[in-house]
Amino acid sequence: MARTGAPPEAQRLAAPHVRVALICSGFHRDLTEALVAGARARLVECGLPEKNIGEYWVPGAYEAPLAAKYVTQSGRYAAVVALGAVVRGATAHFEHVCFGASQGLMRVATNTGVPCTFGILTTDTVEQAWARAGGDVGNAGVDAVDAAVALLNLHGQLGL
Repeated sequence: MARTGAPPEAQRLAAPHVRVALICSGFHRDLTEALVAGARARLVECGLPEKNIGEYWVPGAYEAPLAAKYVTQSGRYAAVVALGAVVRGATAHFEHVCFGASQGLMRVATNTGVPCTFGILTTDTVEQAWARAGGDVGNAGVDAVDAAVALLNLHGQLGL
């Protein structure tokens, strides 16, 4: 079911002066653009000014972890939201890309302490991807932002 309205109070960004980077996969660009639209709208709903959102495009989901590393090394961003779509094909390529992207983003997050959330769709069909990019199932970009905001707020609550 699609989400609408303002985010829950618990999801208001406690520190709206921070910057958040969107790492966007250019493969299946139309799907990624739908995820970006959802992510941007949710960040603004959470209290982040539009000017505090950075948007960086990479060729595909596999390149997202290195881009996330660069973004975290810049010191300019409090969180990274990775967005994109990987749709299963007839070869094992799908598994390698999904594993590399997910594990790479997790490694960047745990090595740097900067939240790197996973808004990369990993679906069997393009139809399933569209359902998760603003369709019947919601928007994974919104979900990835909610996770980033929750982690940023936790970081602040703990005084880190």
